[in-house]
Amino acid sequence: MKKVLVFGMTENPGGVESVIMNYYRAMDRCQVQFDFLCNSQTVAYEDEICALGGIIYKIPARRDGRRAFSQALDAFMATHAREYCAIWVNVCSLANIDYLKAAKKYGIPKRIIHCHNAANGDSFLRGLLHRYNRRVVRKVATDFWSCSDEACSWFFGAEPRALPHYQLICNAIDPAPFAPNPQVREEYRRQLGCENALVVGHVGRFHFQKNQSFVLDVVAQLAQMGQPVKALLVGQGEDLESMKEKARTLGLEDRVEFLGVRSDTARLYQAMDVFLFPSRFEGLPMALLEAQANGLPCVVSDAIVPEIQVNQNLYRLSLQDTPQTWAECVVQRACPAGRVDQERFAHSPYDINSQVRRLQGLLTEEET
Repeated sequence: MKKVLVFGMTENPGGVESVIMNYYRAMDRCQVQFDFLCNSQTVAYEDEICALGGIIYKIPARRDGRRAFSQALDAFMATHAREYCAIWVNVCSLANIDYLKAAKKYGIPKRIIHCHNAANGDSFLRGLLHRYNRRVVRKVATDFWSCSDEACSWFFGAEPRALPHYQLICNAIDPAPFAPNPQVREEYRRQLGCENALVVGHVGRFHFQKNQSFVLDVVAQLAQMGQPVKALLVGQGEDLESMKEKARTLGLEDRVEFLGVRSDTARLYQAMDVFLFPSRFEGLPMALLEAQANGLPCVVSDAIVPEIQVNQNLYRLSLQDTPQTWAECVVQRACPAGRVDQERFAHSPYDINSQVRRLQGLLTEEET
């Protein structure tokens, strides 16, 4: 059995964490086992990781002190690096590539940097570090992976063909838990008190990137149009309190449910009628794949790469369009289209069952 060291898990069960876990669950763990290097005291899916045989190693975060971080990383690699055939670093920016530097220093042969975003969602300083490390990362990584070809030019400062051992790695999910289920739909709509409502849903971290402020503007427009709208917003993040305040300012307290982080997201999709996703930038968002696996009509921003579209009931609009235009799309196009079945999704590259064997091979093939 070969072992791979994975970096990218945080305390938040977000998109990157979902990508990693979806592949980990589907992996042949008799052939390949993951261990996890983390810099948060709480780790999303920690109990499940341990149940699947993974070991979680925790070191201080660099933001909490450069010296303590460097010493802990160095000590970990000195003790454990020889156990691994590869390190797989999953990040949304290149602000910190110290894990790859240490992996090279201590002899991990395959060192993968995996891009999960298409623009800077961090501070100005981290943006500067990202641009600087575009050059440095070429000296320490052996393999360059991305969630989409379009993200490469921003993330790596290069086109895919210019990167050594480049691979497009599809964000993939197991569609089975998301299959349309009328019984669950009826149960959850009853629990949420929205049996007779037009239920608009959104799943994502409360952050500038995800643009929940625009979701609230669309919900307000739907209410003004006389629609019996109810919004379900799933997630946590730094913008959560400001979005709650905006909902109060717009008079939407009774129309918006802030549900926090949920372990039953697959079932919450069943309660929704339309999925709204007006992100300002994205790599290849997991929540939008999940919504399509459920067959939901989706209204999304055109900042999202077009290859994300699997189903015909996905509609792309500009963020320059007004919230009224988005609301009209919801009522006039998305709702009439209704749900679709999983036939198209099962034949797409986003089904984990068609992707996991390829990724397993890429992780364990020897460097040449």
